[in-house]
Amino acid sequence: MHLSAFIQASPNHQIKGMWKHPADETSWGYRTLSWWQDLVRTLERGCFDGIFFADVLGTYDVYGASREAALRGAVQIPGIDPTLLIPALASCPEHLGFAVTFSTSHHAPYHTARLFSTLDHLTGGRVGWNIVTSYLADAERQGLGEILAHDARYDRADEYVDVCVKLWERSWDEGAVVLDAEADTHTDPARVHEINHSGEWFTVEGPHMVEPSPQRTPVLYQAGNSTRGVEFAANTGEVVFMQVPGNERGAAVVASLRERAAEAGRDPEQIRALQVARVVVAETDAEARAMRDEWSQLFSVDGYLALYGGWTGIDLGGYPPDTPIDDIEANAIRTQVERWKLEDPERTWTVGDVARRLSETAGGLGFVGSPVTVADQMEAFMETTGVDGFNVTTAPVPWGLTQVVDYLVPELQRRGRFRTSYEGSTFRENFFGAGQRHLHPTYPRPR
Repeated sequence: MHLSAFIQASPNHQIKGMWKHPADETSWGYRTLSWWQDLVRTLERGCFDGIFFADVLGTYDVYGASREAALRGAVQIPGIDPTLLIPALASCPEHLGFAVTFSTSHHAPYHTARLFSTLDHLTGGRVGWNIVTSYLADAERQGLGEILAHDARYDRADEYVDVCVKLWERSWDEGAVVLDAEADTHTDPARVHEINHSGEWFTVEGPHMVEPSPQRTPVLYQAGNSTRGVEFAANTGEVVFMQVPGNERGAAVVASLRERAAEAGRDPEQIRALQVARVVVAETDAEARAMRDEWSQLFSVDGYLALYGGWTGIDLGGYPPDTPIDDIEANAIRTQVERWKLEDPERTWTVGDVARRLSETAGGLGFVGSPVTVADQMEAFMETTGVDGFNVTTAPVPWGLTQVVDYLVPELQRRGRFRTSYEGSTFRENFFGAGQRHLHPTYPRPR
């Protein structure tokens, strides 16, 4: 089993309203380096694979045609740049990986390749890139470039990733840095190559600015849910961020991802599928349920609807709570609800159900109970669906993650489900085993 902490460098991430809980420290902790250092030490003590930083550029201003609800509810604002945290945090743990979200819509691939090579060097090979195409229209109004139509964003991202991988994998030979003082040669020019990429979206000559880092290419994350997004994930992602139900329909989604990867020439077992999961764990089931019920009183309906408006582009503020979702003419909202319908195909979902569902699961699955109960739930979910582990979100932070490390992890270790120590030194080795520092030979990029 693989475990990663799912968090954002802002207050209360997915669980809207938890900033009001007296034990939640994110309102000040997100901008305090020592707070993050303590958190990553806790995660390494629990042998977590890594910490996954979500991120956005722009504000959630669809709900009520205003960003007011987002500001009141701290809906991913205020927030700082997580890429700048990583070098400062890497010296605290020795093995924990750092996955960070970085958009293909707002940055040039040449810059992105340099950034992640830099981070990979400074972390000793412990960085991953969560590839996103972005979706917030507000970003356009901040001078960050046009947000293209959905499928066009993925078409552009396809070429974008190819450019980056060419720079990482083809531009510098191993041993290019010779440090030959007698020949007055630091780097052998014959071993550094232009990539001469010319495509529909980008023209990049090269060479790459940075010598090969420990992993060369960062661990590549992807979280596409649409048909085009799943295709992109199958061709691109080494770690795929998923939101599927714990039944045979969820298993079919995971199987389809692996089948598509095989069709692309990849070894389908070289993908790690991680399910989003909100975990509430305590010494007993009753205590965990009581905590969940207490926290639910803090949840912000407006905050969740603001979040959902940003995800889908649909303002649900103008609809009565009992309005059936099927009556709303919007493909984006139906895509989300279709995933929920996999659990209960006969249910009629309403606008009010959307906020309730998000508050229950933080956009993913909910596991609540004692260490034994939660471990049972996780094992059953993995066996049913075929996922490889979980991207864990919890609250209040950091207390909730400490609970996972102190209570749940020992139970998983007792069952032989989770590591008791790290095998390798790089992030990719955390997922694929000692010695597997680089892209698998069947990885299809660059094309």
